[in-house]
Amino acid sequence: MLSRTADHLFWMARYMERAENTARMLDVNYQTSLLPQSAEAALNGWKGLLSISELSTDYAQRYGDVSAHDVMNFMVQDEKNPSSIVSCLRAARENARAVRGTLTTEVWETQNQTWLEFKRLLAAGDYQEDPSDTFEWVKFRSHLSRGVTMGTMLQDEAFHFLRIGSFLERADNTARLLDVKFHAVESEFFGPTPGVAVEGITEGPDYDFYHWSALLRSLSGFEVYRKAYRSVIRPERVAELLILRPDMPRSLLNCMNELFNNLRMVGNAQSKETLRHTGRLRADLSFGRIDEILSTGLHAYLTQFLDRIGMIGVGISRDFLVPA
Repeated sequence: MLSRTADHLFWMARYMERAENTARMLDVNYQTSLLPQSAEAALNGWKGLLSISELSTDYAQRYGDVSAHDVMNFMVQDEKNPSSIVSCLRAARENARAVRGTLTTEVWETQNQTWLEFKRLLAAGDYQEDPSDTFEWVKFRSHLSRGVTMGTMLQDEAFHFLRIGSFLERADNTARLLDVKFHAVESEFFGPTPGVAVEGITEGPDYDFYHWSALLRSLSGFEVYRKAYRSVIRPERVAELLILRPDMPRSLLNCMNELFNNLRMVGNAQSKETLRHTGRLRADLSFGRIDEILSTGLHAYLTQFLDRIGMIGVGISRDFLVPA
């Protein structure tokens, strides 16, 4: 396969996954912002959302002070923001168009219709009337795109590069979301002085439940948690579910399993080192224990994970894709 074709397939899948993850984060933050809480706590939620995507500086240059309305606009329909939903869906469609002959008709039509329909939703004002409905629509279209790919494409190199892009992006986004959400309350639950509230965080069992359930819902893990643990929501179990459970679709371990298996299918002599790094990270997760991770600090662990997944991304680009 030509490296340019692999590059378009890889980024088509990444942009579609990024659009879905952005919609998930926005939807949960929008829903939790409606709960009773201090204005400072609500504002910290929107600041955290920008921090997850490393967009705080770009936002500040364009909008100044953080507000819910401006963050939503910046992350949904600002075409100058390369990580906004509209930019991601446009980029996914353009990458699909560039390799139209490699995709099945169903995959191409799904990508094209998603982009055209989203433009219509924005023009009609549907997003302003009901943001949550729009976010659910984006998630549904991403699910549809993945399902059509699984159901219609030959499982050849093109298919594997699509899967590599999806799971690399998913691992990165899951780790970022975990890092920001846990770091905000890490000292309260895991630090040396448990029970001391972090500035801007509301104490109490009701807030704890909504905080952790919102994190789980953002990764489609709320019902999975109930089925797996059958108990009250505890932070250490949330971390275990989203990091170490191989049967959780959006966990870091599941993402690395899928990434390793698909990389191995397209591997060559040049990509041995990238495959080794991927396998080593996968092994660390496979044999890791949540108590060991928490004892060394979850923020430090996730920061290291993001560095390692970034190195793997660089390796994939160097071994297979068009040079930047």
